[in-house]
Amino acid sequence: MKYLLLLLFCIASFFAFGQTKEYFVLVKKADSLYKLKDFAGSASTYTLAFKANNWKGLLGDRYNAACSWALTNNSDSSFFQLYRIATKGNYSNYKHIVGDKDLISLHVHKQWLPLLELVKANKEKEEANYNRPLIQELDSIFDSDQRYRRMLKGVEKQYGFNSKQMDSLWKIIHVQDSVNLLKVTGILDKYGWLGHDVIGWQGGTTLFLVIQHSDLQVQEKYLPVMREAVRVGNMDAASLALLEDRVALGQGKKQIYGSQIQKNEKGEWIISPIEDEINVNERRKAVGLEPLEEYVKTWNIDYKLPKK
Repeated sequence: MKYLLLLLFCIASFFAFGQTKEYFVLVKKADSLYKLKDFAGSASTYTLAFKANNWKGLLGDRYNAACSWALTNNSDSSFFQLYRIATKGNYSNYKHIVGDKDLISLHVHKQWLPLLELVKANKEKEEANYNRPLIQELDSIFDSDQRYRRMLKGVEKQYGFNSKQMDSLWKIIHVQDSVNLLKVTGILDKYGWLGHDVIGWQGGTTLFLVIQHSDLQVQEKYLPVMREAVRVGNMDAASLALLEDRVALGQGKKQIYGSQIQKNEKGEWIISPIEDEINVNERRKAVGLEPLEEYVKTWNIDYKLPKK
C-alpha cells in the first residue's frame, strides 16, 4: 500500500528541503505509473525525481519508491530507500510497514527484521512523551471531521454539486464541525498548540483541520497562535500557509499562496485571486508547498504562471 502523508504535512525537515518543479512533476508521473501497475516504470521515475533534486526526496516519496521496487522484486533498491527514511528521516510508522502488502517480497530477506527494529525504535522514541488520552480524543475528533467529508465527492458525482443531497450532507458536516470546534478550542485554550512530540502527527493535523473548517472569527483568533507554533517548531509552515490564505480571502483580500480553489458561475474550478501572483511559487517553495501548476491539477485546472 502506498504511504500517504496527511495533507502532505508529516514530512521530516531533512526531506522537505528544496524540492524543484521537475521533482514534483516526476513524482506525480511515478505515482500514476504505480496506479497503472507499471511498477518498474514507477520505480525508475522516482529515481529520476530524486536525481533531478540533487538526490533529495520527501519521506513519503521514498517510501513509495521502495514499494514500487519491491513489487519488481528489486529488494536491494527497495531496502536502500527504506533504510534511508528509517535512519535519516526517523520513519516510525511500524504498523503500516509491517502490514504493507507491497513489501511482502522483502520479508524473506535478512535486512527485513533489522529494518523493523529501526522503525520500532523510532516509534518508541517519538512516542516517549505522548499524551495518550489527548491523542485518543484527537483521533476521535479527526474521524468525525473526515467521516462525512469523505462522502462529498461521491454524493456530488451522483446527485450534483447544488443538489438537496449535498445540502443535507453539508448540514451534517456543519453540525459536527461545531461540536469539534468546542472540543479543540478547549484543548488549545488549556494547552496551547502542542507539538507532534506530544500529540503525534495526526493530532497536530486534527487541530489544524478543525480551525481551518471554522468561521473567520475563530480563524483570526487562533492565527497568531498558529504563527507562534510554526516559529517554535510545533507546527509546519505549509499548514499555516493554507490558513493564511483562507483568512486573507475571508477579509476581502487576495490570498498569498494560491491554496484556495473555488467554483465559478459555470461550475468550473478556478483559483481564488492571488496577491503578487508572479512570485507565488517562490512563496510556496519557502513553506514546503509544490508549484502551483502541479497543485491545481487535482481540480483539472491547467494553470500557467504569469511571466515576469
